[in-house]
Amino acid sequence: MSVASWFLIVWKTWAWLRVRRASKALDDFWSASSVESAVAQLKPHDRENIFVPLASGAAGAATHPASEGSLAAQIDRSELITRALRQRINEAAGKLESGLTILASVGSTAPFVGLFGTVWGIYHALINIARSGQIAIDKVAGPVGEALIMTAVGLAVAIPAVLAYNAFTRVNRLVLGQLDGFAHDLHATLTMGSRLPANT
Repeated sequence: MSVASWFLIVWKTWAWLRVRRASKALDDFWSASSVESAVAQLKPHDRENIFVPLASGAAGAATHPASEGSLAAQIDRSELITRALRQRINEAAGKLESGLTILASVGSTAPFVGLFGTVWGIYHALINIARSGQIAIDKVAGPVGEALIMTAVGLAVAIPAVLAYNAFTRVNRLVLGQLDGFAHDLHATLTMGSRLPANT
């Protein structure tokens, strides 16, 4: 469990740093002459594919020709863009949340595994006492020491997993908020031709 949680912690940290690098490149996105050139500018920076699919999906929905008489022809262009943005945000949320269930599971079950080790160690201590017929410190100390070590190992596995889970949940909430703002700006740009002011 410890190896899996530490692998996820390192992997999610690396992914978060890459998303952060991409979010810094969003200012350059808005200085481009068209959405297509802006997507091309953003692509090398967005290695986690969080922002680029959002922009390219919205641009594709804005320019998608609907054949006469089809269901898509009955949908307003603004609604098509909104649907494309919502779908890409949901995909990004799924990508950002991947692995968090494992961290939550490790954080909640590792103390119980440690507790099981504690109970097992105390059980062996009591068995040793029963076999010897007398209470001697050497018969109790070894198994109780092992039991305490199991408790410590369980906590050592659980604590980093819980802290990482909480940190990544917060980071994901911030990134999704940034994605939402980016989606609103894209929607305004593609439907009205103007970007919302930065402070809204």
